[in-house]
Amino acid sequence: MENIIHFLLNIAGNMGYGGIFALMFLESSFFPFPSEVVIVPNAYLASKGEMNITGVIIAGILGSLSGAMFNYMLAWWLKEKLLLKWGKFVGLNKKKLTKASLFFNKHGEISTFIGRLLPVVRQYISLPAGLSGMNFFYFSLFTFFGAGIWVSILAFVGYTIGSNETLVREALHNITIYIISFSCALVGLYIYMRRKNDQRVQKDR
Repeated sequence: MENIIHFLLNIAGNMGYGGIFALMFLESSFFPFPSEVVIVPNAYLASKGEMNITGVIIAGILGSLSGAMFNYMLAWWLKEKLLLKWGKFVGLNKKKLTKASLFFNKHGEISTFIGRLLPVVRQYISLPAGLSGMNFFYFSLFTFFGAGIWVSILAFVGYTIGSNETLVREALHNITIYIISFSCALVGLYIYMRRKNDQRVQKDR
């Protein structure tokens, strides 16, 4: 995997912002690898004046969004085929798919947003969203926000300390802890607000 990543980086290195878009597309779709190896080095180049930091961020966000959309559409298109051919092998049937659809129709926005911030999850959150048929506009909107935050964080790290690999690793480790803590707090707040809203609706009835 490391050799493949270096190979892709070498190819995309000569493509500028197009290379960033292409690699972030792959990172967000069917060939997941760390987005850190794409955004951080290019943000560091921006700090040296060799690239534009705004261009790096925009290319990264658009690549992530496009890759997520690709995964969504692929899952949505293959849904019936997956159910008929492979569903029984992975414990997926129409009943479970219906439950997933209800969940994403009700909680898809927060799930997509939080999913884009979390390691590993960010690459795969598009698949259940597509399988369940979550509203595509809201999926894209919250994917954009989540990817925007993550790419901007990586760009900030690369721009400020990108020349020191040890400091970059330490910063990303700490940031990941903060993001997980923030995500847990946000989910807790979301659950609280949903319950309060449900109680208010019941009282109105």
